[in-house]
Amino acid sequence: MRTDAIEEVGIDQNGSLWVKPATATFPHIYREAMEVHWDAERRCLYSPKPREWSYLSWFRQIVCGARYQGVELVLKPETLWSGIDDELRQAMKK
Repeated sequence: MRTDAIEEVGIDQNGSLWVKPATATFPHIYREAMEVHWDAERRCLYSPKPREWSYLSWFRQIVCGARYQGVELVLKPETLWSGIDDELRQAMKK
């Protein structure tokens, strides 16, 4: 399995969580049927706006989907955070 750094994590204006890998792309992530999608323009994985699930659950789902695609996404000290509060950031780092 290949490892790739998570360059940035954020919540967009629509309320969906997105995770931007440093180098990996996931044009076929939809095949995992996990409600995780790839935005080729922004080069990020994203979830729908949370309904029953929390942002933390969607973060874990995105990372799991990437793993199913053969890429281990890892947070780094250099990872940027956009619209993520400290409590959620700390939970994602665990």
